Amino acid sequence: SSPAAASVELQVPLMAGSLAFATPPYSVDMGPLGTWYADGVLSGLGLVQSSPVRNDRAGLADLSNGQVIVQKIDGFVQFYAQLGAYALPQLGTQYGHLTDVSDAVGKYFGALPQAFVRLVPDDRFSLLVGKLPTVIGPEYTFDFENFSIERGLLWDQEPAVSRGVQANATLGPVTLNLSWNDGYYSNRFNWVSGAATWTISPAHKVAFAAGGNFGQTPVSTTATPAAQNNGSITVLSYTYSHGGLTLTSYLQYGHAAAHPSLDLFHTASAYGGAVLANYALSKDFALAGRAEYIATSGRRSAPDATNLLYGAGSDAASLTLTPTYTYRHLFARADLSLVAADRTQAGQAFGRDGNARTQLRALLETGIVY
Repeated sequence: SSPAAASVELQVPLMAGSLAFATPPYSVDMGPLGTWYADGVLSGLGLVQSSPVRNDRAGLADLSNGQVIVQKIDGFVQFYAQLGAYALPQLGTQYGHLTDVSDAVGKYFGALPQAFVRLVPDDRFSLLVGKLPTVIGPEYTFDFENFSIERGLLWDQEPAVSRGVQANATLGPVTLNLSWNDGYYSNRFNWVSGAATWTISPAHKVAFAAGGNFGQTPVSTTATPAAQNNGSITVLSYTYSHGGLTLTSYLQYGHAAAHPSLDLFHTASAYGGAVLANYALSKDFALAGRAEYIATSGRRSAPDATNLLYGAGSDAASLTLTPTYTYRHLFARADLSLVAADRTQAGQAFGRDGNARTQLRALLETGIVY
Protein backbone atom coordinates (compact mmCIF):
# COMPACT_ATOMS: atom_id res chain seq x y z
CA SER A 1 0.00 0.00 0.00
CA SER A 2 1.05 3.61 -0.51
CA PRO A 3 -0.24 7.15 -0.06
CA ALA A 4 -2.41 8.27 -2.95
CA ALA A 5 -1.94 11.45 -4.91
CA ALA A 6 -2.52 14.53 -2.78
CA SER A 7 -5.27 15.73 -5.11
CA VAL A 8 -7.54 12.76 -4.26
CA GLU A 9 -10.62 13.81 -2.27
CA LEU A 10 -12.87 11.20 -0.69
CA GLN A 11 -16.54 12.24 -0.69
CA VAL A 12 -17.60 9.76 2.00
CA PRO A 13 -17.79 9.39 4.87
CA LEU A 14 -19.26 12.87 5.26
CA MET A 15 -17.12 14.84 7.71
CA ALA A 16 -18.14 18.03 9.51
CA GLY A 17 -14.53 19.11 9.80
CA SER A 18 -13.18 18.93 13.36
CA LEU A 19 -11.68 15.49 12.64
CA ALA A 20 -10.16 14.43 9.33
CA PHE A 21 -8.71 11.30 7.79
CA ALA A 22 -5.15 11.02 6.54
CA THR A 23 -4.25 13.30 3.63
CA PRO A 24 -3.44 11.91 1.16
CA PRO A 25 -5.54 8.77 1.80
CA TYR A 26 -3.88 5.37 1.66
CA SER A 27 -4.30 3.50 -1.60
CA VAL A 28 -3.79 0.00 -2.97
CA ASP A 29 -3.39 -0.79 -6.66
CA MET A 30 -5.74 -3.73 -7.28
CA GLY A 31 -4.69 -4.21 -10.91
CA PRO A 32 -7.73 -4.65 -13.20
CA LEU A 33 -10.00 -3.76 -10.25
CA GLY A 34 -8.53 -0.26 -10.08
CA THR A 35 -7.22 1.71 -7.12
CA TRP A 36 -8.84 1.19 -3.72
CA TYR A 37 -8.57 3.64 -0.83
CA ALA A 38 -8.61 2.75 2.86
CA ASP A 39 -9.00 4.70 6.09
CA GLY A 40 -10.53 4.11 9.48
CA VAL A 41 -11.07 5.16 13.06
CA LEU A 42 -10.36 3.56 16.44
CA SER A 43 -11.60 5.37 19.55
CA GLY A 44 -12.95 4.95 23.06
CA LEU A 45 -14.97 7.16 25.38
CA GLY A 46 -15.90 7.69 28.99
CA LEU A 47 -19.23 9.13 30.14
CA VAL A 48 -20.63 10.51 33.39
CA GLN A 49 -24.19 11.83 33.70
CA SER A 50 -26.80 13.02 36.10
CA SER A 51 -30.28 11.48 36.31
CA PRO A 52 -29.56 8.27 34.39
CA VAL A 53 -32.72 6.54 33.25
CA ARG A 54 -33.60 3.01 34.29
CA ASN A 55 -31.16 0.46 32.81
CA ASP A 56 -28.55 3.19 32.30
CA ARG A 57 -25.53 4.03 34.46
CA ALA A 58 -24.15 7.20 36.05
CA GLY A 59 -20.71 6.48 34.58
CA LEU A 60 -19.23 4.11 32.01
CA ALA A 61 -16.42 3.51 29.53
CA ASP A 62 -16.92 2.15 26.03
CA LEU A 63 -15.38 1.57 22.63
CA SER A 64 -16.93 4.26 20.45
CA ASN A 65 -15.47 3.26 17.07
CA GLY A 66 -13.54 0.39 15.57
CA GLN A 67 -14.19 0.89 11.87
CA VAL A 68 -12.38 0.39 8.58
CA ILE A 69 -13.54 2.09 5.38
CA VAL A 70 -12.63 0.82 1.90
CA GLN A 71 -13.73 2.51 -1.30
CA LYS A 72 -13.09 2.91 -5.02
CA ILE A 73 -13.71 6.41 -6.38
CA ASP A 74 -12.86 6.28 -10.09
CA GLY A 75 -14.28 4.59 -13.17
CA PHE A 76 -17.88 3.84 -14.07
CA VAL A 77 -18.35 1.30 -11.24
CA GLN A 78 -17.32 2.52 -7.80
CA PHE A 79 -18.07 1.31 -4.28
CA TYR A 80 -18.00 2.26 -0.61
CA ALA A 81 -17.88 -0.15 2.36
CA GLN A 82 -17.77 0.82 6.04
CA LEU A 83 -17.11 -2.12 8.36
CA GLY A 84 -16.78 -2.60 12.10
CA ALA A 85 -18.15 -1.61 15.49
CA TYR A 86 -19.61 1.70 16.64
CA ALA A 87 -21.53 3.33 19.46
CA LEU A 88 -24.29 5.87 18.77
CA PRO A 89 -24.28 8.35 21.67
CA GLN A 90 -27.26 10.70 21.52
CA LEU A 91 -28.29 13.60 23.72
CA GLY A 92 -31.16 12.97 26.07
CA THR A 93 -31.46 9.22 25.43
CA GLN A 94 -30.32 6.10 27.22
CA TYR A 95 -26.73 5.08 26.50
CA GLY A 96 -26.05 1.81 28.30
CA HIS A 97 -27.71 -1.31 26.80
CA LEU A 98 -29.05 0.68 23.85
CA THR A 99 -26.54 2.82 21.96
CA ASP A 100 -23.31 1.48 23.52
CA VAL A 101 -21.04 -0.47 21.19
CA SER A 102 -22.10 -3.91 22.51
CA ASP A 103 -25.74 -3.20 21.59
CA ALA A 104 -25.69 -0.64 18.78
CA VAL A 105 -24.31 -2.93 16.08
CA GLY A 106 -27.03 -5.52 16.64
CA LYS A 107 -29.90 -3.12 17.31
CA TYR A 108 -29.16 -0.64 14.54
CA PHE A 109 -27.30 -1.18 11.26
CA GLY A 110 -25.11 -4.26 11.68
CA ALA A 111 -21.34 -4.63 11.25
CA LEU A 112 -21.59 -3.22 7.71
CA PRO A 113 -23.58 -0.07 8.53
CA GLN A 114 -23.05 1.68 5.21
CA ALA A 115 -22.15 0.04 1.91
CA PHE A 116 -23.15 0.83 -1.66
CA VAL A 117 -22.21 0.57 -5.29
CA ARG A 118 -21.96 3.85 -7.20
CA LEU A 119 -22.44 4.03 -10.98
CA VAL A 120 -20.89 7.18 -12.46
CA PRO A 121 -21.44 7.75 -16.19
CA ASP A 122 -19.99 11.29 -15.94
CA ASP A 123 -18.99 13.88 -13.35
CA ARG A 124 -22.50 15.37 -13.21
CA PHE A 125 -24.54 12.26 -12.43
CA SER A 126 -24.30 9.18 -10.24
CA LEU A 127 -26.55 6.35 -9.07
CA LEU A 128 -26.10 4.67 -5.66
CA VAL A 129 -27.51 1.29 -4.62
CA GLY A 130 -27.14 -0.20 -1.13
CA LYS A 131 -27.13 0.94 2.51
CA LEU A 132 -27.00 4.71 2.17
CA PRO A 133 -26.43 7.67 4.50
CA THR A 134 -29.53 9.82 4.68
CA VAL A 135 -29.74 13.08 2.74
CA ILE A 136 -31.85 14.63 5.54
CA GLY A 137 -30.23 16.77 8.23
CA PRO A 138 -26.80 18.37 8.78
CA GLU A 139 -25.62 16.00 11.53
CA TYR A 140 -24.26 12.64 10.43
CA THR A 141 -24.71 9.14 11.84
CA PHE A 142 -21.30 8.33 13.36
CA ASP A 143 -19.64 10.45 16.02
CA PHE A 144 -16.30 10.89 14.20
CA GLU A 145 -18.17 12.61 11.36
CA ASN A 146 -19.52 15.38 13.60
CA PHE A 147 -18.29 18.37 15.60
CA SER A 148 -19.62 16.84 18.82
CA ILE A 149 -19.40 13.31 20.23
CA GLU A 150 -23.15 13.05 20.78
CA ARG A 151 -25.76 13.71 18.13
CA GLY A 152 -28.49 16.18 19.03
CA LEU A 153 -32.18 16.04 19.89
CA LEU A 154 -33.20 16.99 16.36
CA TRP A 155 -30.95 14.32 14.83
CA ASP A 156 -32.90 11.72 16.80
CA GLN A 157 -36.03 12.59 14.78
CA GLU A 158 -34.36 11.99 11.41
CA PRO A 159 -33.55 8.83 9.43
CA ALA A 160 -29.89 7.86 9.59
CA VAL A 161 -29.18 4.90 7.29
CA SER A 162 -31.59 3.65 4.64
CA ARG A 163 -31.48 0.77 2.20
CA GLY A 164 -32.36 1.89 -1.29
CA VAL A 165 -31.45 3.59 -4.53
CA GLN A 166 -30.31 7.21 -4.84
CA ALA A 167 -29.74 9.39 -7.91
CA ASN A 168 -27.46 12.44 -7.67
CA ALA A 169 -27.12 15.24 -10.20
CA THR A 170 -24.94 18.35 -10.19
CA LEU A 171 -26.21 21.31 -12.21
CA GLY A 172 -23.74 24.14 -11.78
CA PRO A 173 -24.00 25.37 -8.17
CA VAL A 174 -27.01 23.12 -7.43
CA THR A 175 -26.80 19.50 -6.29
CA LEU A 176 -29.94 17.33 -6.40
CA ASN A 177 -30.51 14.00 -4.63
CA LEU A 178 -33.54 11.74 -5.01
CA SER A 179 -33.90 8.41 -3.23
CA TRP A 180 -36.36 5.51 -3.02
CA ASN A 181 -35.61 3.70 0.22
CA ASP A 182 -36.84 2.03 3.42
CA GLY A 183 -36.88 5.20 5.55
CA TYR A 184 -35.77 4.46 9.09
CA TYR A 185 -34.14 1.15 8.17
CA SER A 186 -37.46 -0.70 8.08
CA ASN A 187 -36.72 -3.04 5.14
CA ARG A 188 -40.03 -1.86 3.61
CA PHE A 189 -39.36 0.18 0.49
CA ASN A 190 -42.10 2.80 0.64
CA TRP A 191 -40.12 5.96 1.40
CA VAL A 192 -39.10 8.73 -1.01
CA SER A 193 -36.60 11.34 0.13
CA GLY A 194 -34.65 14.05 -1.59
CA ALA A 195 -32.52 17.13 -1.18
CA ALA A 196 -31.54 20.24 -3.11
CA THR A 197 -28.35 22.08 -2.15
CA TRP A 198 -27.41 25.47 -3.58
CA THR A 199 -23.80 26.54 -3.12
CA ILE A 200 -24.28 30.29 -3.43
CA SER A 201 -20.56 30.94 -2.96
CA PRO A 202 -17.67 29.17 -1.22
CA ALA A 203 -18.87 30.75 2.03
CA HIS A 204 -22.64 30.29 1.74
CA LYS A 205 -24.75 27.18 1.18
CA VAL A 206 -28.49 26.55 1.51
CA ALA A 207 -30.09 23.09 1.56
CA PHE A 208 -33.66 21.80 1.59
CA ALA A 209 -34.36 18.15 2.30
CA ALA A 210 -37.55 16.16 2.84
CA GLY A 211 -38.80 12.62 2.96
CA GLY A 212 -41.94 10.67 3.71
CA ASN A 213 -43.66 7.30 3.81
CA PHE A 214 -46.11 6.68 0.96
CA GLY A 215 -47.59 3.59 2.55
CA GLN A 216 -47.85 1.91 5.94
CA THR A 217 -45.01 0.06 7.63
CA PRO A 218 -45.85 -2.40 10.43
CA VAL A 219 -42.30 -2.38 11.84
CA SER A 220 -41.19 -1.07 15.23
CA THR A 221 -37.58 -1.62 16.38
CA THR A 222 -34.80 0.39 17.98
CA ALA A 223 -33.64 1.51 14.53
CA THR A 224 -37.19 1.93 13.18
CA PRO A 225 -39.43 4.14 15.36
CA ALA A 226 -42.92 3.38 14.10
CA ALA A 227 -44.33 6.91 14.45
CA GLN A 228 -41.53 8.69 12.60
CA ASN A 229 -41.16 5.96 9.99
CA ASN A 230 -44.86 6.22 9.13
CA GLY A 231 -44.69 9.99 8.79
CA SER A 232 -42.66 12.66 7.03
CA ILE A 233 -39.85 15.09 7.82
CA THR A 234 -38.53 18.35 6.32
CA VAL A 235 -35.28 20.20 7.03
CA LEU A 236 -34.11 23.62 5.81
CA SER A 237 -30.48 24.56 6.56
CA TYR A 238 -27.97 27.32 5.94
CA THR A 239 -24.20 26.93 6.29
CA TYR A 240 -21.58 29.68 6.48
CA SER A 241 -17.89 28.79 6.19
CA HIS A 242 -15.02 31.24 6.24
CA GLY A 243 -11.52 30.87 7.56
CA GLY A 244 -11.65 28.69 10.66
CA LEU A 245 -15.39 29.22 11.27
CA THR A 246 -18.20 26.91 10.20
CA LEU A 247 -21.73 27.84 11.24
CA THR A 248 -24.86 25.82 10.37
CA SER A 249 -28.38 26.77 11.37
CA TYR A 250 -31.42 24.68 10.50
CA LEU A 251 -35.14 24.25 10.99
CA GLN A 252 -36.87 20.89 11.18
CA TYR A 253 -40.50 19.77 10.99
CA GLY A 254 -41.68 16.20 11.35
CA HIS A 255 -45.22 14.85 11.10
CA ALA A 256 -46.39 11.47 12.40
CA ALA A 257 -49.62 10.36 10.76
CA ALA A 258 -52.39 8.39 12.45
CA HIS A 259 -52.55 4.72 11.42
CA PRO A 260 -54.99 2.90 13.74
CA SER A 261 -54.10 -0.45 12.16
CA LEU A 262 -50.53 0.13 13.40
CA ASP A 263 -51.67 1.25 16.90
CA LEU A 264 -50.89 4.87 15.95
CA PHE A 265 -54.26 6.37 16.88
CA HIS A 266 -53.40 10.10 16.88
CA THR A 267 -51.34 12.45 14.74
CA ALA A 268 -48.38 14.28 16.26
CA SER A 269 -45.64 16.61 15.11
CA ALA A 270 -42.15 17.63 16.15
CA TYR A 271 -40.65 20.97 15.19
CA GLY A 272 -37.54 22.84 16.19
CA GLY A 273 -34.30 24.48 15.24
CA ALA A 274 -30.60 24.28 15.98
CA VAL A 275 -27.33 26.13 15.52
CA LEU A 276 -24.06 24.21 15.13
CA ALA A 277 -20.75 26.06 15.21
CA ASN A 278 -17.10 25.10 15.02
CA TYR A 279 -14.10 27.41 15.15
CA ALA A 280 -10.56 26.22 14.46
CA LEU A 281 -8.41 28.24 16.85
CA SER A 282 -5.28 26.64 15.39
CA LYS A 283 -4.41 23.65 13.21
CA ASP A 284 -4.52 21.44 16.32
CA PHE A 285 -7.34 22.89 18.43
CA ALA A 286 -11.00 23.62 17.68
CA LEU A 287 -14.00 24.59 19.76
CA ALA A 288 -17.53 23.53 18.75
CA GLY A 289 -20.94 24.30 20.17
CA ARG A 290 -24.54 23.35 19.58
CA ALA A 291 -27.80 24.92 20.77
CA GLU A 292 -31.18 23.47 19.89
CA TYR A 293 -34.85 23.51 20.78
CA ILE A 294 -37.53 20.99 19.90
CA ALA A 295 -41.24 20.92 20.69
CA THR A 296 -43.89 18.29 20.01
CA SER A 297 -47.64 18.28 19.66
CA GLY A 298 -50.02 15.52 20.58
CA ARG A 299 -53.12 14.79 22.64
CA ARG A 300 -51.72 14.90 26.16
CA SER A 301 -55.01 13.69 27.63
CA ALA A 302 -55.18 10.60 25.44
CA PRO A 303 -53.70 7.44 27.01
CA ASP A 304 -52.71 6.21 23.55
CA ALA A 305 -51.23 9.52 22.36
CA THR A 306 -48.22 9.38 20.02
CA ASN A 307 -45.03 10.21 21.92
CA LEU A 308 -42.20 11.77 19.86
CA LEU A 309 -40.03 13.04 22.73
CA TYR A 310 -40.68 12.92 26.50
CA GLY A 311 -44.43 12.41 26.29
CA ALA A 312 -47.05 13.89 23.99
CA GLY A 313 -46.76 17.68 23.85
CA SER A 314 -43.34 17.79 25.55
CA ASP A 315 -40.47 20.04 24.53
CA ALA A 316 -36.75 20.31 25.29
CA ALA A 317 -33.69 22.46 24.79
CA SER A 318 -30.02 21.50 24.76
CA LEU A 319 -26.59 23.09 24.92
CA THR A 320 -23.36 21.29 24.01
CA LEU A 321 -19.74 22.47 24.10
CA THR A 322 -16.99 20.38 22.47
CA PRO A 323 -13.28 21.26 22.53
CA THR A 324 -11.18 19.07 20.19
CA TYR A 325 -7.41 18.58 20.12
CA THR A 326 -5.69 16.77 17.26
CA TYR A 327 -2.06 15.76 16.74
CA ARG A 328 -1.37 14.05 13.45
CA HIS A 329 -3.64 10.97 13.55
CA LEU A 330 -4.43 11.28 17.26
CA PHE A 331 -7.37 13.18 18.71
CA ALA A 332 -8.96 13.93 22.07
CA ARG A 333 -12.21 15.78 22.62
CA ALA A 334 -14.83 16.34 25.28
CA ASP A 335 -18.58 16.95 25.28
CA LEU A 336 -20.20 18.99 28.03
CA SER A 337 -23.96 19.01 27.57
CA LEU A 338 -27.22 19.95 29.24
CA VAL A 339 -30.70 18.83 28.22
CA ALA A 340 -33.68 20.55 29.83
CA ALA A 341 -37.15 19.18 29.13
CA ASP A 342 -40.56 20.69 29.86
CA ARG A 343 -44.20 19.57 29.73
CA THR A 344 -42.99 16.00 30.20
CA GLN A 345 -45.35 13.15 31.01
CA ALA A 346 -44.92 10.93 34.05
CA GLY A 347 -42.20 8.32 33.58
CA GLN A 348 -41.08 9.61 30.16
CA ALA A 349 -38.10 11.85 31.01
CA PHE A 350 -34.89 11.33 33.04
CA GLY A 351 -33.97 9.58 36.26
CA ARG A 352 -34.83 6.11 37.51
CA ASP A 353 -38.51 7.03 37.74
CA GLY A 354 -38.52 9.02 34.48
CA ASN A 355 -39.65 12.24 36.20
CA ALA A 356 -36.45 14.33 36.29
CA ARG A 357 -36.46 17.12 33.72
CA THR A 358 -32.75 17.87 33.29
CA GLN A 359 -29.70 15.82 32.47
CA LEU A 360 -26.05 16.90 32.55
CA ARG A 361 -23.44 14.85 30.72
CA ALA A 362 -19.68 14.92 30.31
CA LEU A 363 -17.94 12.70 27.75
CA LEU A 364 -14.28 12.30 26.90
CA GLU A 365 -13.29 10.56 23.67
CA THR A 366 -9.82 9.78 22.37
CA GLY A 367 -8.48 7.74 19.50
CA ILE A 368 -6.94 7.78 16.04
CA VAL A 369 -8.24 8.54 12.55
CA TYR A 370 -6.01 7.20 9.80
